[in-house]
Amino acid sequence: MVTPPDAHDDEHNPLTTKDGWRQFVDDAPACPAMLSLRAFKALTEEKRLAYNEPRLDYHSRLVVVATPTVRNVFTTGRRLVLLNRHQISGRRGLIVTGQAGTGKTTAIAQLGRNHELLVRKRLGPAAAGRLPVVYVTVPPRATPKMLAIEFARFLGLPVVRQETQTSITNAVCDLLIKMRVELALVDEIHNLNLATQAGAEASDQLKYLSERIPATFVLAGIDVAASGLFSGVRGQQIAGRYTVTDTEPFAYGTTAQRQNWRNLIASLEDALRLHQHKPGSLVKLDGYLHERTDGAIGSLSQLVRGAALEAVINGSEAITRKTLETIEVDQTAEDARQEHRRNRRPRRRRPDADAA
Repeated sequence: MVTPPDAHDDEHNPLTTKDGWRQFVDDAPACPAMLSLRAFKALTEEKRLAYNEPRLDYHSRLVVVATPTVRNVFTTGRRLVLLNRHQISGRRGLIVTGQAGTGKTTAIAQLGRNHELLVRKRLGPAAAGRLPVVYVTVPPRATPKMLAIEFARFLGLPVVRQETQTSITNAVCDLLIKMRVELALVDEIHNLNLATQAGAEASDQLKYLSERIPATFVLAGIDVAASGLFSGVRGQQIAGRYTVTDTEPFAYGTTAQRQNWRNLIASLEDALRLHQHKPGSLVKLDGYLHERTDGAIGSLSQLVRGAALEAVINGSEAITRKTLETIEVDQTAEDARQEHRRNRRPRRRRPDADAA
């Protein structure tokens, strides 16, 4: 007979559910305690495996860095929430847009987490029963009903196949109003295709929800202007209500840009819990790391975390360029690296050019 695990043992709920969101807000992983190098080397194999496990878990998520994008989204979002506090209609929102891997989801998730913690701190026990933040993603080829179902899924509302869009929408709005939601985070907004009837109607549904629900809406997606979100009459309505924040990869051209990149690397490096890693050695690889990741924070995080995990697993306890070379990153970053290499490769002169 198989015994199911305890309901709370390593239970993972997606961020797009109420339980998953609360886990994310409440999660404050402790930094693993570090033994002295001598004590670490004296561990038996069994004890070393047990000692390494918290460090593996720690490096699998590592630290959230307060990048300029995160700070800007937090400041702008916080201001909009306050501006909308007494607005009956015409509430203003925020759109976070940019390339993949530039920290959009991290930024809006941190905005939501910080806001919910502020609400709890401000209200104390009175915050019980409230739901300050809701987080949903727009599914591909979204329809108005699909969008309403995403909100219902977050809330844990049961939805039957025969239920109408209006019925689901009313249930969602009524419950969110009752639970005093203040911030609605809508990710993957580029999945709304205003060039199709379903996409246009889903956009109307989102506008309707933003009118009925007394909350500040924050939308995030990949290059939303290019996706047509601001085109036509519907697009003009969206553009007239939302502030737009662009996220970009870290540049590496000027002295100031290179220092910003080094500061980001230093923040990740300072968070490492490895016994034989030489402080500052990653910062010295700033040019190489930019080439590997094209300045995308998502790619950099994947690369450094992967190398840290490998350093724990193989026992080297340090990240070197050799270690980094063994870690694969996303294809976009790899393509950019190959492009950089092609651009750096000197062109061979033609023999006839010398003769001329």
